[in-house]
Amino acid sequence: MKTDFLFLFLAATSLVPSVQAQDRIYRCGNEYTNTVSESQAKNCKLISGGNVTIVQALRPPAPATRVASAGQRVDTVDQRAKDSDARLILEAELKKAEARQAELLKEYNNGEPEKMGPEARNHQKYLDRVAELKANIARNESDIAGIRRELGRASQASGASR
Repeated sequence: MKTDFLFLFLAATSLVPSVQAQDRIYRCGNEYTNTVSESQAKNCKLISGGNVTIVQALRPPAPATRVASAGQRVDTVDQRAKDSDARLILEAELKKAEARQAELLKEYNNGEPEKMGPEARNHQKYLDRVAELKANIARNESDIAGIRRELGRASQASGASR
């Protein structure tokens, strides 16, 4: 029994210095330390009262590695290939938008589309569908104009890089 008491006493006293070491925390700018020599070397200030919890965050990669990958010039051949791919994508989008526009205009039928089932009895449903078709046509025209602008920019950019 005495050995158990002695063991508990030694265990409890061995924990006391580590707890006391946490009593004094120094702030050095955005860093914290509990080492007295380090705090004196960096001219840190003692924090009194309250607990301090510090969570280590992941550090971002060194600026040199980020600049090296982002700052590298793209090879002329690679750039032309990218420009060509972008142009092909824009041309495909333009064809899809123009086909959609043709479908919308055909369905719109100059503002008099054919009435569908329930629209024969409810004229308001018909008017709502006509208004929606008109809005879709306007939106699609805007999309086509935007794609054509982008194609024009792509042409100017590829002409300037040659």
